[in-house]
Amino acid sequence: MARLLQPLQRWIVPLSFLLVLATPANSQLMANDDVSEKQDRGADLSGAHGGVRVDVDRPKPSYALSERDRRIHGLKPFQDLVDAAAPGSVLEPPPGVYAGPVTVDKPLTIDGRGKVTIDAGNKGTVFVFKADDSTLRGLHLTGSGDSPDTDDSCLDVRGDGNTIEDIEIDNCMIGIDLKQSNRNVVRNNRIASKPVELSMRGDAIRLWYSYDNVVEGNQIADARDMVAWYSSRNIFRGNVSRRSRYSLHFMFSNDNLVENNRFYDNAVGVYMMYTERIHVRNNVISHANGPAGMAIGFKESSDSDIEDNEIIYCAVGVGSDLSPFQPNTSIRFRNNRFAYNGIAVHFTSELGGNVFNDNVFEGNLTDVIQSGRGKGGLNQWRGNYFDTYLGFDRDGDGIGDTPHEQYAYADQIWIQVPAARFFKTAPVMELLDFLERLAPLSIPELQARDEKPRFIKPERRS
Repeated sequence: MARLLQPLQRWIVPLSFLLVLATPANSQLMANDDVSEKQDRGADLSGAHGGVRVDVDRPKPSYALSERDRRIHGLKPFQDLVDAAAPGSVLEPPPGVYAGPVTVDKPLTIDGRGKVTIDAGNKGTVFVFKADDSTLRGLHLTGSGDSPDTDDSCLDVRGDGNTIEDIEIDNCMIGIDLKQSNRNVVRNNRIASKPVELSMRGDAIRLWYSYDNVVEGNQIADARDMVAWYSSRNIFRGNVSRRSRYSLHFMFSNDNLVENNRFYDNAVGVYMMYTERIHVRNNVISHANGPAGMAIGFKESSDSDIEDNEIIYCAVGVGSDLSPFQPNTSIRFRNNRFAYNGIAVHFTSELGGNVFNDNVFEGNLTDVIQSGRGKGGLNQWRGNYFDTYLGFDRDGDGIGDTPHEQYAYADQIWIQVPAARFFKTAPVMELLDFLERLAPLSIPELQARDEKPRFIKPERRS
């Protein structure tokens, strides 16, 4: 019977797929696939440069007052003040607590001066900002719903050229959500999620098909991620993120700048997936720990600059998977400090193209490892300082007389069997590694070679 069914199996899956495509219910999915394909070809769904905004928001349900938390039942609706304000005017509401939700669809400056709270009573989205060239300032937004299906948030931004500043956000699923919104400034806001498990929180700041925005000076704590999906030419500057998952996560987002940020106690610092031309400079990424802890990560990304960063006390400093991905490109690491990390740099596939110049490696349990596809020695190392360097500088020029080479001896056990990493620093592993170096029982594998290592630790440039 199995032999009789084998010829049919090769046709069942394709025929089923064609039947699904032919159903009317699938027409919208096909349209969405067409949109994605156009984006891959360079289409701009952001609405920039005279483009048309594509309405892709999930329908958001409305909730009667009786369905919302009792704490807001006697409050004045903030929407009444918005409706009464003339387009282009400045609205400075009297201090107090108001009921949400709120929708602004006209040019307006709203300044709560730090004395106005808008509460949606734990249902839906608190504030929807559809205006262009407007300002939202000095408000406290709280009490969104907790449904990821309807993207419940404190603030949806759906316009261009706006300033969003000095907003305090808490008890929300998603903090600030920008979709197809360009040239906005999101500045000096304080964002915290709902007090739930990390996996159940929403993103602190999310950009989706949004271009040329500036996200700076924001304080994020106990949220999930700050993300940029299909969003290019944005600046992330001077933000602080604590106790979240991804401090900053890029997917299909090119030409972004990440500078002068401070990321503490998050699972991951900056992660780049399918992304090109990201500039990461002058950041401090500390204590990115846990099973997937990583300060800076690459997944099939290319042509980026990582410079002048402090990467300290992380499980992995840099994790690179199939990066650089595009042919004839490189990822350049300059003047970074990798200190007191479990693994400073981990290549899961070393295909070349990573260039390390003038970096400092000190106090790491392991400086460089290469596992998986490829072989060590394909990346470029020059002028780096390693506190594990065993050579001399007899001519006093500050450069080691012999190359710095790092080989894996007994470490090959945990490099090739990740589950064995738990025993990486166990005394028996240290003893085995010592014996392997004295009389190798296997061929050691080259992990990195710096022809001109620095002999004296350089001063950090600001």
